[in-house]
Order: sequence, then C-alpha cells, then structure tokens
Amino acid sequence: MDEILHLTLLFDFYGELLTEKQKQVFAMHYQDDLSLSEIGEELSISRQAVRDQLKRTEHILADYEEKLGLLKRFQEQKQAVRIMKDIMEDLEFSCISEADKARIEKMKEIADAILS
Repeated sequence: MDEILHLTLLFDFYGELLTEKQKQVFAMHYQDDLSLSEIGEELSISRQAVRDQLKRTEHILADYEEKLGLLKRFQEQKQAVRIMKDIMEDLEFSCISEADKARIEKMKEIADAILS
C-alpha cells in the first residue's frame, strides 16, 4: 500500500488519540500538502522541529496499529465483504425463485453500503 495512503488511514483510525499539535502538523503535511518549511513558518518553528514532530507522530500511529490492529482488521473485513458480494453475484444467476433473487439483491445492497 502507498505509504501516504497508509499513514492517512492510520490517522483516520487513531488520529483522535494524538495531541492537538500532532494532529495539526500531520494534517497540514498530509492533508493540506504543505511542505515542512511552510508548516514551520505557519507554526513559527524550525523545519527540523516539524520533521521531528511528523516522524514521532508517524511512529505513534504505527505503534497504535501494531498494538490494536484496527486498520488491518478493517481491511480484512472489507475484503471478506467483497468476496461475499462476488459469491452473491454468482448465486444471483443460479437462483430459481424471484424471492431468492430479491434476498440476494438486498444482501448486495448491504455489502455495497459497507464497502462505501
């Protein structure tokens, strides 16, 4: 997985566990796409302090994931729902009754809601 996407997902899961300063610097860099120098100017701190803060925050997020595994579990569940949806689509064409087709269509709608 792309490192930036991975970090952003970790932030989505664990961001509320960070300090306000950590959240601010992370968001400015990864969400607002500001450079370290731009963030430093904005916050009146050195570029190196911004870099240190980002690296510390990235490490904290990775540590939360290592201990709690919420992102990994979420991704595994999404993959399982995709597989279930594929199976339902296969079953939809082999079902005999319209009631079965309607139930399968409802399950596919639920799967789509989970995946979106």
